[in-house]
Amino acid sequence: MTKRYREIYEDLKNSILEGTVSPGEKLPSETDLCKRYGASRGTVRRALELLAKEGFVYSLHGKGVFVLENDLISFSVGGLVSFKEAAQASGKAFSTVVSRFAEVTIDEPLQKKTNLPLGKTAYQLFRVRKLEGENIILDINYFLKELVPGLTEEIAAASIYEYIEETLNQKIGFAKRVIQVEKATRTDKEQLDVKQYNLMAVVKNFVYLYDGTQFEYTESRHRPDRFIFTDFARRR
Repeated sequence: MTKRYREIYEDLKNSILEGTVSPGEKLPSETDLCKRYGASRGTVRRALELLAKEGFVYSLHGKGVFVLENDLISFSVGGLVSFKEAAQASGKAFSTVVSRFAEVTIDEPLQKKTNLPLGKTAYQLFRVRKLEGENIILDINYFLKELVPGLTEEIAAASIYEYIEETLNQKIGFAKRVIQVEKATRTDKEQLDVKQYNLMAVVKNFVYLYDGTQFEYTESRHRPDRFIFTDFARRR
């Protein structure tokens, strides 16, 4: 069942994307939004926080929440969202192909790379993200099997985070993220349409449940000409 804050988030996001609410315009107050959606202040606030993380709005203390220009929205550095959520926010029509789905044991080299516990079983996935007929992103995922039981190729092609939160009722907490540029590997060249590019933009995520237990390591390998990584920062 869709969480209420996500319904509010989607409705407000669609209003922004469709131009019903223009850049620079102030959104209704939290009180007015609570009345409009019949929701609690905490639920409305969570929806607004998600909009802010995705770069749709910003908040000015004592003045309200305002809509940002969003032509360049792509993948947020600051947010922790699934690829499905990020793709929907970008307005791009991506498709996903699971080119590898296997179980592996975390040995010493993998433990050093992923920080996942030595000797544990993990799902290893290659997920290729296609846009406009080109394979431009490769996600290399490791999920601990004991913390994400029952994972299937079909779930992986849709949304693993949705499965974790909606089916397994696990709460995803936070991530440590490293962004760097690396040489294109043989795997990149096999899986992606790298064209003339010899370098890849690589985002490495060490992701934890709300209780602090790491359950995922992901390398998201991007062709450098197709993506802009964005964040929204405020001076405190």
